[in-house]
Amino acid sequence: MQLGVHYMNFSHPDWQHTLTDRLTETAKVADEGGVTLLTVMDHYYQMIQAGGPFEPMLEGYTTLGYLAGVTSNVELGLLVTGVTYRHPGLLAKIATTADVLSRGRAWLGIGAAWYDREHEGLGVPFPPVKERFERLEETLQIVNQMWSDDDGAYSGKHYQLRETLNLPQPPRGRLPIMVGGGGEQKTLRLVAQYADACHLFTSEGLDSVAHKLDVLRGHCEAVGRDYDSIKKTIGGGGGPDPLADPDAFLRSMEDYAGLGVSLVTVAPYGQDPVAWTTEFTETVLPRLQEI
Repeated sequence: MQLGVHYMNFSHPDWQHTLTDRLTETAKVADEGGVTLLTVMDHYYQMIQAGGPFEPMLEGYTTLGYLAGVTSNVELGLLVTGVTYRHPGLLAKIATTADVLSRGRAWLGIGAAWYDREHEGLGVPFPPVKERFERLEETLQIVNQMWSDDDGAYSGKHYQLRETLNLPQPPRGRLPIMVGGGGEQKTLRLVAQYADACHLFTSEGLDSVAHKLDVLRGHCEAVGRDYDSIKKTIGGGGGPDPLADPDAFLRSMEDYAGLGVSLVTVAPYGQDPVAWTTEFTETVLPRLQEI
């Protein structure tokens, strides 16, 4: 099984002076230590459950651009972009730029958005949930068109593009698309129809993940998609620090691997993300990779 490191907390001691150094060193440890995917959040404000709006939060794609310059191996992404944050044509251009400048290491993580306070706080429209999912589907159609040979118009209910030009194109032809969330009627259908990876939450437990993967399989059958071609990823456990009981963590990962999950994303615990990531990559990651 592969490892993703999700750097979601910037509020470490003396962050006003050390935020950049900590992020940089953690990224370098991940890059050199065998981590597959390094992600940050895409939020304007820190989430309430992680301290709220008065804690520091970096803009996501600016951060990815910086991380592309200080790493060489690890893949990079946002977990995940809210569809309301950027116009889809601009989003495709921004994500492509991150991919080009990282020499083909960027992912597009995307979801329907949920954090109303940050939208209201910065004056960004926050449509009802039904409309957000409509916009999410149109965005997935647009980015896939912009990463194809079709540079013609796109006309949808919410977005109209006269020319879907996108140069340079991604080095791999397109970015892997990860759709975050486990909504059974809409989100997982969008995964089956448009995406390369799903991201499900371990906080809901093994049985829930197994059920949602069964739902995803059904959506794949309905749209004629090869279920096995979709990468299954998990994260957001919110449980005990894996370093406190590595054996228990690895046993649980064996269970998820049995469901077809191939990547787990873990956020560094404690006040020193550099030390945590170093210890994890040295002592736990080699065993995780054997699963």
